[in-house]
Amino acid sequence: MQQEKEIISHPLINQKLPEIEFEIFHQEEIRKVKLSDYQGKWLVLFFYPADFTFICPTELKELAESYGEFKKLDAEVISVSTDTVFTHKAWHDSSEAIKKVTFPMAADPASRLCQALGVYIPNEGLALRGSFVINPEGEIKTMEVHDNSIGRSSAELLRKLKAAQFVAKHGDQVCPASWEPGKDSLKPGLDLVGKI
Repeated sequence: MQQEKEIISHPLINQKLPEIEFEIFHQEEIRKVKLSDYQGKWLVLFFYPADFTFICPTELKELAESYGEFKKLDAEVISVSTDTVFTHKAWHDSSEAIKKVTFPMAADPASRLCQALGVYIPNEGLALRGSFVINPEGEIKTMEVHDNSIGRSSAELLRKLKAAQFVAKHGDQVCPASWEPGKDSLKPGLDLVGKI
């Protein structure tokens, strides 16, 4: 007799972020913040496995280089790992790639943020590569989770933010594949069925 497979459901899309306090290393300072401190603006949470690793600095460097574009869209970016703020500072001071990072680097050594967003690897004490776009009301609008051997694209993350903002502003329209600002959107309706 074949055993039924367990159905795994992750209803994070459109869910509100939990209220969690954590420390960040930002602009040569360490301070405590809460997720609710970022309500009223768009937020990108960018989880990665660990400081002083291999793919992570390439991702954070690329994200740092496009951080100005995120800021122009009224979005804050926060990178998150299970390292401490002291490790973040040491990495920032010693790595040429990480010296470019000017966004907050969150410390999650107790893995509360990682667990809340479903990216924690318990037997390793690390996070998967998870990217989340959260709207000003604190609702998760996009999520992407990678195996830790696969790096992400900050350009694609920026495109997803733009698409989420477009849909928030134009609620009767949706964004087709690879949509970019200025390209045609779609207005769902029976007249489109079978025509695309």
